[in-house]
Amino acid sequence: MPRPFSKPICARCCAVTPDLARRRTELPEWFPAWAAQLADLYFSGTTAAFVLYGNTVDLFRASADDPPRYGVLAEFLAEQLFGRWSLVLHYDLGTGLRAFAGRDEKRLKEMVTLANKKVGDLSTLTKDPAAAFAVLDRFVRNNIMAAEADRLSVAVIMDQASYIFPSSEPGRLNLQASSELVTMLNWAMSPHVKRLNMAFVLVDEKLADVSDRLAGSPHVATLEVPLPSEDDRARFIEASAGAAPRIDFRDFSDFDAKELAKLTAGISLADLNVLVESARESGRRLDQAVFRSLKKRLLERQCRGLLEFIEPKWTLDTVVGHEAAKARLREDAKLLKRGALDSLPMGYLLCGPVGTGKSFMAQCLSGEIGIPCVILKNFRSKYVGETEGNLQHVLSVLRAMGPVVVVVDEADAALGSREAEGDSGTSSRVFGMIAAQMGDTQYRGRIIWMLLTARPDLLPIDLKRQGRAEVHIPLFYPTDENEIRQMFVILAKKLGSRIAPEDVPPIPQRGQLSGADIEGMVGRAWRASLLAGADHVTRESLAEVVSQFMPSTQGLERELQEIAAMLECTDRQFLPPAILEKMAAEGGRGKLQERLTAIKQIVKEL
Repeated sequence: MPRPFSKPICARCCAVTPDLARRRTELPEWFPAWAAQLADLYFSGTTAAFVLYGNTVDLFRASADDPPRYGVLAEFLAEQLFGRWSLVLHYDLGTGLRAFAGRDEKRLKEMVTLANKKVGDLSTLTKDPAAAFAVLDRFVRNNIMAAEADRLSVAVIMDQASYIFPSSEPGRLNLQASSELVTMLNWAMSPHVKRLNMAFVLVDEKLADVSDRLAGSPHVATLEVPLPSEDDRARFIEASAGAAPRIDFRDFSDFDAKELAKLTAGISLADLNVLVESARESGRRLDQAVFRSLKKRLLERQCRGLLEFIEPKWTLDTVVGHEAAKARLREDAKLLKRGALDSLPMGYLLCGPVGTGKSFMAQCLSGEIGIPCVILKNFRSKYVGETEGNLQHVLSVLRAMGPVVVVVDEADAALGSREAEGDSGTSSRVFGMIAAQMGDTQYRGRIIWMLLTARPDLLPIDLKRQGRAEVHIPLFYPTDENEIRQMFVILAKKLGSRIAPEDVPPIPQRGQLSGADIEGMVGRAWRASLLAGADHVTRESLAEVVSQFMPSTQGLERELQEIAAMLECTDRQFLPPAILEKMAAEGGRGKLQERLTAIKQIVKEL
């Protein structure tokens, strides 16, 4: 098998033959796609500087052995991608500048000797970036000017690049940091560096933390290192089982290697190793319950608390009313289970007054399909670039997890807009990142967006257009008496109690109660029943609560939210007959729009 990413070298194996064009050698099939892309870009001669971001702190296959060996990213780069280069140098603020050959001790000794001769005694060099960059810059210039036979093929790997080239507004960096940034840009732009066998690879988890001047340069290629695919996880598990001492997963797990690989979508190889080893060493069998708990903890840790993982306990059967909406969602769930992903919408917009059960319906859809459900939490930060970095990380996890339902509550406030001002453009950049992901059709049926809001009129049209949140489902307060009774029964069950339909008294506030109001009433009645010594919600306690309850959502704001939901609806079948009749009347939609505008003005003046 040819060694990857090698170029024509002379008989002494230490100098590139510069008069030959860069030629791409065949890469092993097991190389990750991002590594092949890096090789293609390098051999095209257009760039010699790269920024790797994303899942950069994971484990990577670092050998062609059977079973293969895994190591950190720097080992893969040094041993495989630059496996036949004369010199590989590694730098970070913790270890300083040093020759690096991964686990190849013989090659390392050769590199140290070569570095001492061509670069200088690196053991005496301080870790200070200024000293390292001065030595590197002198070496780069000397290598460019050297005779052809004396030129080296050299790769420089810089770990934790954001600490060397931090993101900052122009003019805010100190003189030393600015000097290092300019030096790096000079290397990236140099036609001489691009022509020779020289490469600079910067590594950091968050692209947003790296200087925009560097990451955005046309002379620098940015490549995302994604989370492992199912095939990657399967190979890693097989390698773990085949390594000495050999293990049989069935000895401590209810899952075999193939099943475990399928169930661990969104988990890094490092965390997968933790999951397997913790189960094997603890003596606690990895059954369904233990696996769910471990996976949830690992994923939430990996997402740094930016996603909350929900295990749906209910299906759409638990939702009372909204029959047309449930029918549509059930149909889509069946199509997803059949694998007909191209027929599914990219996302849904659930709108309506507060308390109509938007969050509950989104979770029930996830339970109906039988796939994970995550809630997008507050990913915004007061630090420059941190917000974009957080969102970038979240999106990379979601892409690896699919299929997954992503619930964005209060979407009008959470997602920002293209026109947002006052935050140095952060909101507009966040908006652009989310809009781009929502519109990426290769994830149709894999990332199902559920945007929830009581004010869909405030949501940017870019997010709720066709091709993003395509199906707009309005939810309204129940008006049918039987439906209201059924809601009392279901919500009592949800709270761990029970109530008979005939024990629900007449509801004087019919049409004014939200699902949240009814749940609150059931909760109060359940409390009163417990205090009275009953083991279920009694007729008397519920009647007392109903007679005393005063709905909190009234007035203009509720009307505003209802009209906004009516106007946002994309399918007539989702509207109740009374509302449909109102909209079908002559000028009905126009009158509703006028009323919405008038209420907005009144509310604004209050």
